[in-house]
Amino acid sequence: MYTFGIYIYIFLVRLAALFGHKKAKNMLVGHRETFRVLKEKLKPGVEYVWFHASSLGEFEQGRPMIEKMRAEHPEYRVVLTFFSPSGYLPARNYQQADIVCYLPFDTKRNVRRFMNMVRPKMAFFIKYEFWLNFLLELKKRSIPAYSISSIFRKEQAFFKSWGGRYRLALHCFTHLFVQNVESKSLLKSIGVENVTVVGDTRFDRVAKILEQARQLPLVDAFVEGDRRVFVVGSSWGYDEAVYMPYFNAHREWKLIIASHEVKEERIASIISQYEGTCVRYSTATIEEVRNADCLIVDCYGLLSSIYRYGKMALVGGGFGVGIHNVLEAAVYGVPVFFGPNNRKFQEAQLLKACGGGLEIIATCDFAEKMDAFVADESLLERAGNAAGNLVSSNAGATMRVFESLGL
Repeated sequence: MYTFGIYIYIFLVRLAALFGHKKAKNMLVGHRETFRVLKEKLKPGVEYVWFHASSLGEFEQGRPMIEKMRAEHPEYRVVLTFFSPSGYLPARNYQQADIVCYLPFDTKRNVRRFMNMVRPKMAFFIKYEFWLNFLLELKKRSIPAYSISSIFRKEQAFFKSWGGRYRLALHCFTHLFVQNVESKSLLKSIGVENVTVVGDTRFDRVAKILEQARQLPLVDAFVEGDRRVFVVGSSWGYDEAVYMPYFNAHREWKLIIASHEVKEERIASIISQYEGTCVRYSTATIEEVRNADCLIVDCYGLLSSIYRYGKMALVGGGFGVGIHNVLEAAVYGVPVFFGPNNRKFQEAQLLKACGGGLEIIATCDFAEKMDAFVADESLLERAGNAAGNLVSSNAGATMRVFESLGL
């Protein structure tokens, strides 16, 4: 039934692509190229370590593992696969991987072909990746398979009375390195005991981002002066409906907004909502940004360095699909706002618990919390310190995984 479901999924992707769905089209094109890429780039006599991530967020969690593997075990080459175009497209030129491609659809034929070509020394699946046929084949071939930074909740299929097939995937792992004690307890309840709590490797990734933050002259010019700066990262339309009224009414603030998408219609929408002077990062001059109230970041790759310019930050997605990476902002020691769809994100729960993260549900709620920070500088400082301390105190998961594996 599982494999039949995979074929149904493939059919639906092809149907969506036929009707112009961009993500489905990209996925099909990428899948057609996978085996050609492998054939061209795999080298005989070389041992490969395979890392798999679903999308960009999981890739960011896996990066500390990949980079530590490359640094400490140069005898291995790295194959990095993605399920989603939103992960593959931004990371396809990632220099720490020798081969980057899509994961073939999880049919038995694809699995055997992939495994016969790559012959991985070991395999790492990041967070939520549990492809049954791949895991069964790895176990059959006695190839160690590890789940990294995974997190489990009782409402997941593994813990339901009808979830036997899903539980089978978990029993294929050589070891699972989970984020918290609750996950370990849940796995033990279904007989999965090869589990170690190490935390989340994403903390290691953002700690590295802090070290490598880029100096951006255009942003330096924008933040000159005594006006406070608020940074919005990965902004969606729902987010803008919540925060924009406040900044239209409080022009003493400067805004930096990085949209989740940089399509022209998204940028135009942001500009139309803001009543001050907006400039676009891609076209603005130094003089123009000095005279602007709002800097719109209309390109990718800068946000993780831009958060450091803010007194506070808002990370988008929490009024829709789910929040984006709140740790990228928190690492700079600034309070982080986010919407209510954050329950499945442990890092957000930790930020709320320590006082470094603030859940907002409406425009008035956002305004109330902003006014409290403006009125009490010490409150702002405590919240920022709490956010920064949370990140620094939770780093080290990558090292704990390597120590456990004896690598």
